[in-house]
Amino acid sequence: MKPMRAETDVLVIGSGAAGMYAAIEAARAGCNVLLADRSLIGRGGATVMAQMTVAVALGAETPDHWSHHYDDTLKAGRGLCNEGLARLLCEQGPDCIRAMDEWGVGWARKDGHITQAMAPGHDRPRCVYVDFLNTGPAVSKTLRTVVNKIGAIRRAGDLCVVDLLQDGDAVTGAAALHLSSGTPLVIDAKATVIATGGLTRLYRRNSASANMGGDGYALALRAGASLTDMEFVQFFPIGHLAPRLIGMDPIMWDPFRYKLGGRLLNNRGDEFTQDYGVVEDGKYVITRDTGSYEAGRGSPHGGVYLSFQHVPEAELRVAFGPVVDRLANNGIDLTKMPVEVAPIAHYHMGGIAVDEAMATDLPGLYAAGEAVGGANGANRLSGNAVTEALVFGRLAGHSAAAYAKRIQVARR
Repeated sequence: MKPMRAETDVLVIGSGAAGMYAAIEAARAGCNVLLADRSLIGRGGATVMAQMTVAVALGAETPDHWSHHYDDTLKAGRGLCNEGLARLLCEQGPDCIRAMDEWGVGWARKDGHITQAMAPGHDRPRCVYVDFLNTGPAVSKTLRTVVNKIGAIRRAGDLCVVDLLQDGDAVTGAAALHLSSGTPLVIDAKATVIATGGLTRLYRRNSASANMGGDGYALALRAGASLTDMEFVQFFPIGHLAPRLIGMDPIMWDPFRYKLGGRLLNNRGDEFTQDYGVVEDGKYVITRDTGSYEAGRGSPHGGVYLSFQHVPEAELRVAFGPVVDRLANNGIDLTKMPVEVAPIAHYHMGGIAVDEAMATDLPGLYAAGEAVGGANGANRLSGNAVTEALVFGRLAGHSAAAYAKRIQVARR
């Protein structure tokens, strides 16, 4: 088939939070943008599936500073973070969260300020949220609304990018297929941003959307860009294992551990986190990598038990609301039984190597969000994913627009 052709100043591949924010920022800088995704625009990727909290040092409820958030990020990353990228994430996070607030995301509020909750690995309450099960969808919806209002952003869903185009080392666009028709498409772009997320869909047990298969890493690597920290995959420690859940998210248990301090037990009925240096004492403070350590003495399906049996039924009702009834429909009564949970592939800390402008080592190619490697070291701090998507998306869009403008001037 003869390929169709398109031309744009900035091509953004992937339309999760990072991709949409990159498109918004590039358009605001005066560039025409093509936002492409294998899924529907703004409805694929990881952001729309994120349930819980966003880490940011607002200091609205408890005195805080980005440097404290930074210290916790480095500690969670086991000292292996790219410190420059980690600093950007923590330092610029508050501006992005306030921008989202102005756009109407609806952060939860208390006494006139944005509420901030405690999360594992943080030294103080720092995490904002919309509600404990709807934060990601609210962020995605807000960004979609902004994208849809900007005429300079063209949107192309159902589009699978299969290769980057190059002139020497410089990236000059991409080749793609329209999935439903099979029509090939050549996209000429002065600058390209990869925001395709991670690779956790490659694992049998995962919390990823269908298009999180490492496509962006493959595109970048084949074009000659460098990757970093590819060995670091984060496993969410309490992904649901048994009994079977129908129509419910396998990582749904985390917010209820936040609220109620659900106990992790081995098959003897003993809490075990203290064996790895973390005494929870009824609270939920263990980081995700440490929470995934338990091996042996497991439950019948190969995990461990998560129990809320110590919590009065009235408190369960307040915390879970209608979820209690949905669990009952699945044959689960939390007052009488634990559930089995086990680690589930959740996030990839590695990815495309970039500098602090989100530029790769190939001229004209940028990356954003989970596609970027290095900021989180060996383990991502709870709540940093959406913050990273917003901050790195904004930076990538700004840098890509500046590069596109330089290319335009040079061609004249």
